[in-house]
Amino acid sequence: MHFTRRRLDRSAGRALLAAGFLAAGSAAASCSSSSPADAVSGPTEDAAVDAAMNPKIDADADAGSPSPRDAGWVDVAALPIVCASPPCATALVTTLGDGAHDLGEGFCALLSDGTVACWGANHAGQLGRGEDAGTTASSRPARVLGLSDVVMLDHTCALDKNGAIWCWGTGPFLRDDAGVPTTERAPTKLGLAPASKIGVGYGTACAAIGAEVVCWGSNADGQLSPPSDRSEYYGGPRPMTLPPGAPVRGIAVGRATFILREDGTLITWGANPAIGRVSPIFPDSHPQEVALGGIFMVDLADDNACATAGGTGYCWGTPVVPPSPGNGSVTERGLPDPVVAPEPVVQITTTRTTPLENGEMQRYRWCASSVSGAVYCWGSNDSGQAGDGKQSYAFDAVKVAGLPAPAAQVKATPNATCALLTDGSIYCWGSNHTGQLGNGQIKGRSFVPVKVVLP
Repeated sequence: MHFTRRRLDRSAGRALLAAGFLAAGSAAASCSSSSPADAVSGPTEDAAVDAAMNPKIDADADAGSPSPRDAGWVDVAALPIVCASPPCATALVTTLGDGAHDLGEGFCALLSDGTVACWGANHAGQLGRGEDAGTTASSRPARVLGLSDVVMLDHTCALDKNGAIWCWGTGPFLRDDAGVPTTERAPTKLGLAPASKIGVGYGTACAAIGAEVVCWGSNADGQLSPPSDRSEYYGGPRPMTLPPGAPVRGIAVGRATFILREDGTLITWGANPAIGRVSPIFPDSHPQEVALGGIFMVDLADDNACATAGGTGYCWGTPVVPPSPGNGSVTERGLPDPVVAPEPVVQITTTRTTPLENGEMQRYRWCASSVSGAVYCWGSNDSGQAGDGKQSYAFDAVKVAGLPAPAAQVKATPNATCALLTDGSIYCWGSNHTGQLGNGQIKGRSFVPVKVVLP
């Protein structure tokens, strides 16, 4: 049975916060607390999914509802991770490809000893194993070279306990202080003052340093300065002018930049409609607040985004699947739409839009972990990545079968899914084309969750 959802009143939502962490950031753990991916394979279906996957907000949503609690509001919190036995993971993220053709499906985990292990594609250096490893993908997780005392991950960047930021793979890693993307096959320390949060995308990155948010890299989507001021395509670190508000809880960067604050408000700027709010400007380089309040966490995968608030998942982005078979046009969804799930959700993840060889766009997909620790997925399932043991497109939420413990966090790439369980283990399912299942096997795929062999 579905529980009722209404558009959240912003002020009420702020008052009903649940303490949480950004999707690519912290996951609670008793042994150590810490804080989208991308190969295209297999055909996609042509059936309509827009209405099934994204029911519109109730017509009476704005009819003066005094509080979101009368519409099924649920206070949620991340399920704690209690490490059963080492090696144990405390946070899970996806890696990044090179941003051009995005063939980089893979995952990294923060381990309980403060190190990081990665597996999957490596053509852009995202495994962090040094020059000797070359560009070979690996289904055997191994530690990223030289990292220790890590407390937070965001894709292929790590924040250590002293506030130092270390990044590897391909991205704006400040090798020349100008923000031009480089490929680093082993972690490089960014020349920044100690930070408390980090967010990184294919071309742009941001960090919370003191009371400021500093950003650098590509300005193609106006994430460094207004379009009229974009005299430089890439720029070095510079402070952003944000509306006054609560301290920063987390940062997510893709074609837009998201700043999640401790009071559950979300500030966005950059590509539109990825910013998730009404704006006549493209790109919109002016940081402004999204109407949705009481946000627990967000996930941003280049041009698509999701958030959870009050136990409900919301997603938006561009482009999405045409609403009817045979319709070749691509539609956009610029404002947060609720995602129907069988029970309240805590964490949610999405994937970027990926072009296929036939010129069409691969449908992005979502997965979410619930208050009970169940995992539900929607969307593409040709490699079994929805986790229901089938290959048919998941028009509605399907429950992942075969997880041996509740899930604290879930992360998705277009062709694979991994879940971090409350016992500190990680299970993955779907395609293993680039070793993204982390089970030591070559190629193939799995319709059931398989355990990642952590180092």
